[in-house]
Amino acid sequence: MIYDLNLQTVGMVAGSLLVLLALPGFLKPALVQNWLKRFPRSGVAGIVLLSLVLVWSFWLLATMEMGEFSSFRRPLLVVLPIGYLRVLRFVEEFLAVRALGILCFLGAEPLLEAAFFRYETSRLFVTVFAYLLILAGLFWVTMPYLLRDQINWSAQSNMRWRTVHSIAAVYGLTILGCAFTRY
Repeated sequence: MIYDLNLQTVGMVAGSLLVLLALPGFLKPALVQNWLKRFPRSGVAGIVLLSLVLVWSFWLLATMEMGEFSSFRRPLLVVLPIGYLRVLRFVEEFLAVRALGILCFLGAEPLLEAAFFRYETSRLFVTVFAYLLILAGLFWVTMPYLLRDQINWSAQSNMRWRTVHSIAAVYGLTILGCAFTRY
């Protein structure tokens, strides 16, 4: 096991994150829509998210058990920052979206690991959220313009915007409820 997190902790973090991401959409929809429409091409957001990905990946690579592949640890620890600098240099288009997709991949693993070998049916809320993160990551890394299209689609009408954010908030509250009562 890479992370030593239990399902309750992971559920509280994931549920809180979903609620906190959905809440600003309810309170200040115009402000959040304007910010989200600029996000996919934001260079600053891309650098910040990619730096977070670098730190998380570097920490994983430095601390995880690699078994028979442990001889690759040192070369990978050298290649990772070089790759980071090369991505910053050559990938300007939708860098924030691609970095967010990679962050989704990294974030899904602790969720799946915490739910592994748990028998409660309610664990599936966390597992489904993890697989949704993986699916979003796959699309956003390979076809980053889809996030821009998804933002524009959800911002077309006020009802659609509120529906998307209410689904996220209800799902987050469901995970939080399970974290406090079931896990």
